Amino acid sequence: MSKKNLAILMRARMRSTNPTKLSLFQFPKEIPSNPQENDHIVRNSNQGIGTSSDFGNTGRSYDVVRETMHSAISASKTGVIDITLTDFQEGYFSLSLEDREKLLLALAKEYDVNREQVRELVKQYLGLETPSSDDGGQQVHSPKKEALSSVFYRIEWNLRHALKPTYETLFERLNTHPGGLRFLSILRADLLSILTKENSPSLRTLESYLKEKLGMWLSPATLELHQITWDDPASLLEKIVAYEAVHPISNLLDLKRRLGIGRRCFGYFHPSIPGEPLIFIEVALMETVAQTIQEVLWDNPPIPENQATSALFYSISSTQPGLAGINLGKFLIKRVITLVKKDMPHVSTFATLSPIPGFMKWLLSKLSSQSRFAGDDHSGSTQSNSPSSTFSERVLLPDEEQALMSLSDDSSFGSNGMEVLMNLLSAKNSNWATSPRMLPVLEPILMRLCARYLLQEKKRGKALDSVANFHLQNGAMVERINWMADRSEKGIHQSGGIMVNYVYRLENIEDYAQSYFGSGKIHASPGIHSRL
Repeated sequence: MSKKNLAILMRARMRSTNPTKLSLFQFPKEIPSNPQENDHIVRNSNQGIGTSSDFGNTGRSYDVVRETMHSAISASKTGVIDITLTDFQEGYFSLSLEDREKLLLALAKEYDVNREQVRELVKQYLGLETPSSDDGGQQVHSPKKEALSSVFYRIEWNLRHALKPTYETLFERLNTHPGGLRFLSILRADLLSILTKENSPSLRTLESYLKEKLGMWLSPATLELHQITWDDPASLLEKIVAYEAVHPISNLLDLKRRLGIGRRCFGYFHPSIPGEPLIFIEVALMETVAQTIQEVLWDNPPIPENQATSALFYSISSTQPGLAGINLGKFLIKRVITLVKKDMPHVSTFATLSPIPGFMKWLLSKLSSQSRFAGDDHSGSTQSNSPSSTFSERVLLPDEEQALMSLSDDSSFGSNGMEVLMNLLSAKNSNWATSPRMLPVLEPILMRLCARYLLQEKKRGKALDSVANFHLQNGAMVERINWMADRSEKGIHQSGGIMVNYVYRLENIEDYAQSYFGSGKIHASPGIHSRL
């Protein structure tokens, strides 16, 4: 094994998996921030960032770090600010999880907007006499009007600045400080974790404000698109191995295949966080749009690139939990489409092979609730205004109900088709996924329900499924759903093995995105609609 291969393998295996040493955020594989923004992007749980050893410091007391934070906000001399910001970053990482939470709460409450100042300025503003427009539509410049306008402008300027929280100074100073942008990402990851336990309005405001700032500082104009290849440093390649969480990289041959002929990997980088992609996407160049992940990752050798007509996006991974909800993936996909089209004009189809992470969770919840309503009806609750009659719906078609009942050997399987289906899908061993007897019965049922889930189940007018929402808001259409496309344990558990192809038609991207954003309209192929 070469030194480079060994370095990639060893570093990927040795990355810290202890989240308490990283940030307060407990790094789930998917971050539950705003599901309508970018929960589609899977984040790896093995985050090698933010340890106190990275900054070479030992533990400090909470009071000392809090005083350092105050100095970082209030200092006015450039040299002092730089030293204090470095000191604050080191001190923050030395704190216990409880003290980090305590510090962020103090930052949110004590360095918020000065509301007394805002109230006074509003009072002054409302007390001003509005300049008269009694001039017959002509611009009349009098010394009195000029003076009054000057007062308006001054108070408006003061009001704009008074509405900015004091902690904005800390964020902006950190953004221009070496390592500060990465630190702010970790800070927000900690905030997201705290908010899962304590939904404090002041903390929520702090997190939202920091998210807005990060979104502005990480605009596409500030990001660099880089094609990641086997020739890149081992330190970068081991990050790809560690952060890939959609379809984990099993070994070095797998990594080489994903970076070799017929494959592409692109990442967004920021100059302030060198050598570490914020997000990366993996692309397979193929003759046709793949229907299973097996054929992308394992089955066939890649075709010669000049024979490819399709670019398939099969994995997109974020490396920074603190950037949850900031839609970097949207810009990355569009940049990659433009780049591939320019380099390979013969590639005419741009599609995805995407997971459907919420399907089984939604289906099992629906079956559970409807089974209870069905049980109420059988027990004699037949009044038209009873809860069961109000909320019940027919999940299964009559022929599906009959087919499912034929699978049950005894009553322990369930008294109706919904119970049978729920019991089969919720079984820990997932034997149904390998049963020649059950699969032909379950395929049409699950495919129909999956089409319903993708096209009809919505939240706040948009697709309930986070991955669907992401691609649809970017201008894609739902092209095809694929049976047993991901036979891994994760694939069976999340979506019953079903995967979906979203297609980006270059001539329709903007129109589809606008209609989805405006009215929630989901564009889909006739084949998908025929399953409903």
